[in-house]
Amino acid sequence: MSDVAAVTQLVSKYNALKQEIKKVIVGQDEVVEQVLIAIFSGGHALLIGVPGLAKTLLVNTVAEALGLKFKRIQFTPDLMPSDILGSEILDQNREFKFIQGPIFANIILADEINRTPPKTQAALLEAMQERAVTVAGHHYKLDLPYFVLATQNPIEQEGTYPLPEAQLDRFMFAINLEYPSFSEEVEVVKQTTIGETKSVNALFTSEEIIEYQNLIKRIPVADNVVEYAVTLVGKTRPDSSTAPEIVKNYIDWGAGPRASQNLILAAKTNAAIHGKFSPDIEDVQKAAIAILRHRLIKNYKAEAEGLTIEEIIKSLY
Repeated sequence: MSDVAAVTQLVSKYNALKQEIKKVIVGQDEVVEQVLIAIFSGGHALLIGVPGLAKTLLVNTVAEALGLKFKRIQFTPDLMPSDILGSEILDQNREFKFIQGPIFANIILADEINRTPPKTQAALLEAMQERAVTVAGHHYKLDLPYFVLATQNPIEQEGTYPLPEAQLDRFMFAINLEYPSFSEEVEVVKQTTIGETKSVNALFTSEEIIEYQNLIKRIPVADNVVEYAVTLVGKTRPDSSTAPEIVKNYIDWGAGPRASQNLILAAKTNAAIHGKFSPDIEDVQKAAIAILRHRLIKNYKAEAEGLTIEEIIKSLY
């Protein structure tokens, strides 16, 4: 199949996928789209929202609709790295046998990822970056495609461990979930109080998702679009000559090169799922807030003046 035909097929399958997810998830269209863009780009996503906004249900439904193996890990302060990665045990023949942990799946839901100490958070780092884990000196490759979709509760800070910057940078998107609208909440209550569960059909296979990820990487990008993305990220760095006054005054640390890579990947995916054969500057801008919001660190002046990261990012377009 030619790449042009493959993009056309991706558009129809993507639209069918969204309809399948809508059977269970009411509203949250933008959130669903960003999660799917992260998946087809081969990236990880961090979902930030208060309890009860269906973060876990959303990830579970996406995994079902994509036909992928799904595991949920509930992060707690006493969780150990071996609880995630697996461990070696002595079998009946007095030989060591490796028992795989829940990290061996296609989609990992890291629930309340900031509730566990850095030692356990670090166990995810190798898996997220290398798609492999090392246990007791043995290297194990993880099955592809592989995604970590983590959730974080922004309210409760007691007993939590903020994610280190290196780990935050591994997440392609930081997606904020808002409360549903009145009509959406009415629909949620109607759907969830009648004792009826809706089944979701698997529309993809692992091999198809990997093919679409490779297709998206092959999509050509004009030089001016790449330069726009790199310039946009460069503007977030206070020491840069291109940084505007708002960044110099209110930002301590800007985004690194991984942000530029992710902007282009997300722009390619956004173009492909909407039937375009090459991304433009609007595709870069559409992904910018979700890609940059967790990579910029505000200073105390921005906090004191109530300036949000989103407002600062929008001023850079």
